[in-house]
Amino acid sequence: MPDNNANNASCAFRTSIGGQALIEGILMRGPKRQAIVCRTADGLVEKVDELKLIKDRYPILGVPFIRGCAIFLDSMVKGMQALTYSASLVPLEQQGEPDKLDKWIEDHFPADKAQKLIIGVAVVLGIALSVLLFIFLPALIVGWVKALTQSYVVRNLSEGLVRVVILIGYMKLVSGMGDVKRLFSYHGAEHKTIFCYEHGKELTVENVRPESRFHPRCGTSFLLVVVLVSILVNSVVRVSNTFARVGCHLMLLPVVVGISYEINRWCGAHDNRLSAILSAPGKWLQRITTNEPDDSMIECAIRAMELVIPEEKGADEWGK
Repeated sequence: MPDNNANNASCAFRTSIGGQALIEGILMRGPKRQAIVCRTADGLVEKVDELKLIKDRYPILGVPFIRGCAIFLDSMVKGMQALTYSASLVPLEQQGEPDKLDKWIEDHFPADKAQKLIIGVAVVLGIALSVLLFIFLPALIVGWVKALTQSYVVRNLSEGLVRVVILIGYMKLVSGMGDVKRLFSYHGAEHKTIFCYEHGKELTVENVRPESRFHPRCGTSFLLVVVLVSILVNSVVRVSNTFARVGCHLMLLPVVVGISYEINRWCGAHDNRLSAILSAPGKWLQRITTNEPDDSMIECAIRAMELVIPEEKGADEWGK
């Protein structure tokens, strides 16, 4: 669907409220609370928790260029917890058998500890898969092509291009799966609802439906920015050995994530030509990672948003 709402890119109010698509549901995170709303056969199921921000315990983790890594890891853990919760609401007959590792953990640990351990393992495996796909594999592929290894500049640019191809290819591949299509539709509902709220409209299905599903402050955009920023940051790496390059790239990863977060944050706070240019690749990628939602998905997103809007007007303003 084309982005034909001219006002979607420019909002009088920018909220810090963000969300995540879940299995038949939505996670919305506000300044004080996060809400999970999932649709089941019995109706909407709601779960609201007070947010405990790591920067409140360790203020240094709220400093620019440091906060990016802390927020990214915290979002991964909270996101995995929310996904696990939404999966638990799926009827037993529709749930697949747990894999051998999950089953072993469930058999050897108490239920509460087992769930935390399973989530921890999932986060670690997710990070390991990302390192394999976006750091090790590009270095390996480019290292095989001798013509691309004669110049460090060419090699770094080539590795960056391979990362972009892998990211887009992976997103395109999974977007064709039935369950993922619905997940991406909930993602679209999340964006549309946030836009509706930022435009000051009443949160109704009729008002949310025409909004754009492409939002500049999206996690998908952040991933693409990480890949693009890595091309620049990794240009300082001047070693030829593939494994040594991977090690250097891993050491520079916190720098890449920190810079990427600040770019995304700046783009979300500004409406000008530069922010539009920087946001454009991420919004293009959202054409793959968001689908048009149905009314029931929009209702779910609206309820999740209502549960996290702060009582004090403007307390969720972006950048506060």
